Amino acid sequence: MTTLLYNAKVYHAKSRRPVTALAIRDGRILDTGSDQVILDTYGHGADRQDMQGATLWPGLTDAHLHLEHYALSLERIDCDGKSLGACLEMVAKKSRQLPPGDWVLGHGWNQNDWEEGFGTASMLDQVSGGHPVYLSAKSLHSAWVNTRAMELAGIDDRRQDPPGGTIQHDSQGHASGILFESAMSLVTSVIPAPSVNQVSEAIDKTQRIFWQMGLTGVHDFDPPDCFAALQMLNQRGQLNLRVIKGIPLDQLPDVIALGLHSGFGDDFLRIGSVKLFADGALGPHTAAMLQPYEDDPANYGQLMLDAEAILEYGHRAVENGLSLAIHAIGDRANHEVLNAYEQLRVYEREHHLPALRHRIEHVQLLHPQDQARLGQLSIIASMQPIHATSDMKAADRFWGPRSAGAYAWQTVLSHHATLAFGSDAPVESPNPFWGLHAAVTRRRQDGSPGPQGWYPEQRLSLHDALNAYTEGPAYAAGLENTFGQLGRGFAADLIVLAQDPFDLPPEQLAGVKPIATMVAGKWVWES
Repeated sequence: MTTLLYNAKVYHAKSRRPVTALAIRDGRILDTGSDQVILDTYGHGADRQDMQGATLWPGLTDAHLHLEHYALSLERIDCDGKSLGACLEMVAKKSRQLPPGDWVLGHGWNQNDWEEGFGTASMLDQVSGGHPVYLSAKSLHSAWVNTRAMELAGIDDRRQDPPGGTIQHDSQGHASGILFESAMSLVTSVIPAPSVNQVSEAIDKTQRIFWQMGLTGVHDFDPPDCFAALQMLNQRGQLNLRVIKGIPLDQLPDVIALGLHSGFGDDFLRIGSVKLFADGALGPHTAAMLQPYEDDPANYGQLMLDAEAILEYGHRAVENGLSLAIHAIGDRANHEVLNAYEQLRVYEREHHLPALRHRIEHVQLLHPQDQARLGQLSIIASMQPIHATSDMKAADRFWGPRSAGAYAWQTVLSHHATLAFGSDAPVESPNPFWGLHAAVTRRRQDGSPGPQGWYPEQRLSLHDALNAYTEGPAYAAGLENTFGQLGRGFAADLIVLAQDPFDLPPEQLAGVKPIATMVAGKWVWES
C-alpha cells in the first residue's frame, strides 16, 4: 500500500520548490511535492496521514560509534561527569548487589576533571568487597582497575608493558591500577565475554533509544561479536537500524579470505571500512604530536602506525575492495595518515583500482599545512562535534595555541572535504541534536565558554551540520543515491519534529526531540 504524508514541512535539500508531502511505497519515497499534487496523483486507496504542520527531516546517522560498547554500557556504572568520590560510591553500591566474584564494570571517568588526578587500585580495593573492578575512561583509551583485577590478569609490579600500551606505576614502582591503550586488553581478555545472544538483546533494546533521539543509522566500529549479534537480529527481521559495520584490522585476512568487500550486505547491514589506529587520545596524552604536550615537554604521544605501515595494510585492503578508516587525533598522526593516503591514491590509479571512500576518524588536530589535504585527496573527515565542547578545556591546557586548528570543521569543509558526523558513543552521548548544537554553537549546553563559542570561526551553519549527519554518512558508505535525503527513490527513513529547528535559536538545538521516527516506510517509534 502507498502511504502519503501530507500537510508537512519537508526538508528537501535538492528542491527549491515548496515540498509539503511525500508518497511512500515499499520502503522508499515514490514522489515528493505539494499536498494537492501528491494527494491527487497517489491518493486513491492510499493510507493518508496528516502530519499537522510538523517538520520532516531525513533520519540522522551517527557516522562513528561503538554499538556493542554503548548497548552494554547502559547496564554498567556510569562515571561520566561524576567526581572521583561519586564513582567510588557507585562501585561500592554495585559490589553489594553482585554475587561473589562477579566483575564490577563501568565507564566514563575523566581524570582531567578531577582535582585528585587519576584514581588508584587501592581506592577501588577499599570499596569493591573483593570483586574485580574494570572502569574504562571516557576516552576508551585508558582504564582504572583494582588489585583483584590485576591479579586475574597477571599484572604485577614487574610486568612489562605490552606493545602499544603502558602500565602506569606510582613513585614506588608499584602498578597503580591505571592502564593505557593495549595494556587495557590484559584485563579485558580475562573478563567473561557476554554471549552473542546477550549482545543482540542489548542492541535490540538500544534501537529504541536511538529512534527516540532521531537516529535511523549508525556506522559501528566494535569487534566481530557485535557483527554476529547484528546478523542474528537481521536474520530475525528485528534489525530496524541501518548499520555500516567496520572491520577490525586483525580481521583483515579473514575478510579477504571470505571475499568480502566494502558495501557487501543488504539495506540494513553492510560491510564498511577496515579500522586502523594511528595513535591514542588527547586525555591520556597518547595522541601523537609533532610538538610535545604543553604540560609535559618530554611527551610527544604515541604513534602506533606510521605512513609506511599504513600503506602496507592499505595495499592489501584496496586490492580486495576494502576501504580504510584510520583513527588519528594528534597532528602527527593525521600527518602520517594523510601521507599514507596520498601514496595509496597513487597506487589505486596505477593499478586501475577504484578510488575507495577512505576516512580519517576524529581528525581532532591538523597542522596548518595539512588542512587542505583531506579535500585534495577526497578523504572523508569522520568527526564528532561534541568532542570539541567536551575537550575544549583539556585541548587548551595540553595543546595551547595549536587548538586553533583543532576540531576544525569549517576549515575542513572549506577545502571541500566531506564531513560525516558522529558521537564516538559511549565516549559521548549519541544524541545527534547535542552534536548539532555543538557544531553550530561551539558551546557547551551550559553556555560556556561564552556567546561566541570556542574558536567560533569553526562554527557551522545548521544546514552544513545537518548534511554531516545525513548526506555525509551516506556518501561515506557509498549510498548517497539511496540514503540521507528525502527525495524520489530514496529510503523512507525520516524523523518528525514538532518545531522546525531552522526556526529555533541555535542554543535551543540540544533540546530538540523527535515525536516519531520512520525506517523503511514503517513507523518504528512514536512519542
